[in-house]
Amino acid sequence: MELLEAIILGLVQGLTEFLPVSSSGHLVIAKEILGVDINEEAMLTFGVVVHSATVLATITVFGKTIGDLLKGLFKFKYNEQTKYLFMIAVSMIPVMVVGLFFKSQVEAFFGEGLMLVGAMLLITSALLTLSYFLTPKNPKPLTYSKAFGIGIAQAVAVLPGISRSGATISTGLLLGIDKKKIAAFSFLMVLVPILGEAFLELLDGKFSPDASGISTMALIGGFLTAYASGLFACKVMINIVAKGKLYWFAIYCALLGAVTLIYA
Repeated sequence: MELLEAIILGLVQGLTEFLPVSSSGHLVIAKEILGVDINEEAMLTFGVVVHSATVLATITVFGKTIGDLLKGLFKFKYNEQTKYLFMIAVSMIPVMVVGLFFKSQVEAFFGEGLMLVGAMLLITSALLTLSYFLTPKNPKPLTYSKAFGIGIAQAVAVLPGISRSGATISTGLLLGIDKKKIAAFSFLMVLVPILGEAFLELLDGKFSPDASGISTMALIGGFLTAYASGLFACKVMINIVAKGKLYWFAIYCALLGAVTLIYA
């Protein structure tokens, strides 16, 4: 992987991690277009690096919120902050189950190529469309059961082409959660799973910059562009959700999914 390719893929990862268009699906498409030919170990290493960058972007945007949650947690009593953190923990259960018991099956899907990505992009489009037309008018509070339902959406979004933010935000909107609240919850709930996955890869010894064949400069380039573009996309996405304009992404995913299927 050359430096320019890493920068482009980092840019794609950063933008699409927060926009409801599927970062994994776009990475598959971008690799195909660029003709990037790297082994699974190298792509895994690159994935850990750029995902770490988007986690840092999330922490940057929601730094004050995260600080308030931690302050409430260390009061060691049940309050609004600990309740919120407990709901985030509940939302992680489905994806944890998938990661522990179905990891090999999920990884197999990433070898299915553009046909699967195109089909899943159409499903993302359908979900975004439903959330636009069927969102309840009166906002409802976030509860443990709703957090678990949003967590199921996140678990399904491990498939390439299903947008994680699109699936979780759309599900939250369909459950009647306030637009701003579901955007923040969607971005915060992914922090621990991504960091946990990266930690497990380190323990397994699969994260190996030296053995991956990707230069240090390429990894740095990918990280910086993923962070900068992720920072931009996260702030933009919060405003878009608040204004309820997800239908533009539904149209985009439908068109890209159709084009991808035709190309495949």
